[in-house]
Amino acid sequence: MMRITKTMNFDAAHYLDGIGPADAERYGRMHGHSFSMTVTIAGTPDAATGWVADFDDVTAALEAVRDELDHHLLNEIKGLSRPTLENIAKWVAAKLSGQFPGLEQVEIARPSIGEACIYTLTS
Repeated sequence: MMRITKTMNFDAAHYLDGIGPADAERYGRMHGHSFSMTVTIAGTPDAATGWVADFDDVTAALEAVRDELDHHLLNEIKGLSRPTLENIAKWVAAKLSGQFPGLEQVEIARPSIGEACIYTLTS
């Protein structure tokens, strides 16, 4: 078993309402972040190509996801009305799992503030 990873970055805005009165000022206002998303695909390398997955295919799939997220208000994207790191990771996994049966993990991070969520898919 081997694992390959690919990382791509995007910038987006969001807000988190309904957290609670003490945090409404901090999270309830629209604000932006620079995000990174890293996917991990596991599998046995193909005998003919030697690849777990073709990185060109992985890149194209991540670019399509990035295009849906980059420079958008995440709250307005179908399925992301509550765009926490956790929900973004699950949303990305749902977008990619049909294309990559070996999709094992999706990490969404905000590197500038040292925060990340790792969503591990179970089979």
